[in-house]
Amino acid sequence: MATNELDARPGAAPAGGQGTEGEPPVQPWLDELTPRGIVAELDKYIVGQGDAKKAVAIALRNRWRRQRVDDELRDEIVPNNIILIGPTGVGKTEIARRLAKLAGAPFVKVEASKFTEVGYVGRDVESMVRDLVEVAVNMVRTDREDEVQEVAEQRVEERLLDLLIPPVDGAAAAAPAPKLEQTGDGGAQARIFVAGPQGAVEKKEDAENRERRERTREKFRALLADGKLEDREVEVEVSQGMPIENMMIPMGGGMEGGMDGNLMDMLQDMMPKRTKRRTVTVAEARRILLQDELDKLVNMDEVVNEAMDRVEEMGIIFLDEIDKIAGDHAGMGPDVSREGVQRDLLPVVEGSTVQTKYGIVRTDHILFIAAGAFHVSKPSDLIPELQGRFPIRVELKSLTEADFVRILTEPKNALLTQYSALVKAEGATLEFTPEGVDEIARIAAQVNERMENIGARRLHTVLTTLLEEILFDLPEMEAREIKIDADRVRDRLKAIVEDEDLRKYIL
Repeated sequence: MATNELDARPGAAPAGGQGTEGEPPVQPWLDELTPRGIVAELDKYIVGQGDAKKAVAIALRNRWRRQRVDDELRDEIVPNNIILIGPTGVGKTEIARRLAKLAGAPFVKVEASKFTEVGYVGRDVESMVRDLVEVAVNMVRTDREDEVQEVAEQRVEERLLDLLIPPVDGAAAAAPAPKLEQTGDGGAQARIFVAGPQGAVEKKEDAENRERRERTREKFRALLADGKLEDREVEVEVSQGMPIENMMIPMGGGMEGGMDGNLMDMLQDMMPKRTKRRTVTVAEARRILLQDELDKLVNMDEVVNEAMDRVEEMGIIFLDEIDKIAGDHAGMGPDVSREGVQRDLLPVVEGSTVQTKYGIVRTDHILFIAAGAFHVSKPSDLIPELQGRFPIRVELKSLTEADFVRILTEPKNALLTQYSALVKAEGATLEFTPEGVDEIARIAAQVNERMENIGARRLHTVLTTLLEEILFDLPEMEAREIKIDADRVRDRLKAIVEDEDLRKYIL
């Protein structure tokens, strides 16, 4: 959709995600994403799980709706956080990741089992908000760099030409040396004598030299454009910060990934930068100079401000393995702080302020999507206060053989499409017959039943085993057309299906 069409709609935000004055940032493309449209987009990558798709689609649309509510009521509307319940490999993470990408929202995935209660060695729960801010800053910075990429590349070209053809100060070279004239008091006074005809000749020579240099510069510009100077060496000046390991900073054992990390980043930014001259190829110099020009063109204050707004209004945190911290597991060992982690999570999920190196972030309107298999525990084993902060619960279904067939063929990034593209890179073609696809799906489903069910991830292991010899021998193979049918699948995977010790072959 054209930008002018978006801007012409009533209530649409300007391009780039900035809202009008006094309003939160709005992503213009969300206007067109109805819940049904969001589900349709997710269907392109994820098979089945309609209930989960509907739940996240409503949550995303509610964010768009909230941004159009009166200011007085807007802050009172909090996101309905979601718990996705289901075994591994059924699409929980993929749904959340695709949702964030669809919305252009900052997204971070963390494992709840990585966190420990305050006072224990490990990551504190607030570190996930700091990670989200870093993701948002990088996202906005990338957007801004894309906007000024063309200008930066033009500047880099001029700087490369200066390195290849060092400029000469023509005025200084043309100016005659001053002559000293004796004065009456024995002193000397500098005067410049320029004879008329000689000065004219020198000016003419300077003009000819400048014209010659311009012609040479244009020739080099054409060679640069054609990529014929990429291996030539030039000397560039690069800045270097003090290595972080040289900073003698005492670190607390219980703040891994928390304020210690932010403190190191801030101190490194404050340290004076040293410059060093390096001899590199033109290709490497272009990369170094391009980053330098982008740093000059991008206003980091504006980047940080927009990133903080995106985090607070559009941020999504995917909290995986939430079931690993559920239940009352009092005792010694790794389970000792599970309930403590829940208590630490509670204020972040319900809304608090978190200190980051870019400033304070409010978590009131960050959307939290938790997920877990809940084989041993159940959602009701979470502390009641935390349960109340995840009012939406959706159970994802286990994948069937029919689902595997669809996963192999329907999504835009289907596994069979990926492997066909890899084989095509070698100048060959890879074709799967419908019967062959059915057989792959049948074997994957059978292995999941006989062993631990790892969902769609089983397709990766089955296909890896099926195509292992082909991918290894492909560069030397005479046959350029490879067909995978049901007989070939059965022959290759026969040992896996018949052998009871499947772990030897698959896991």
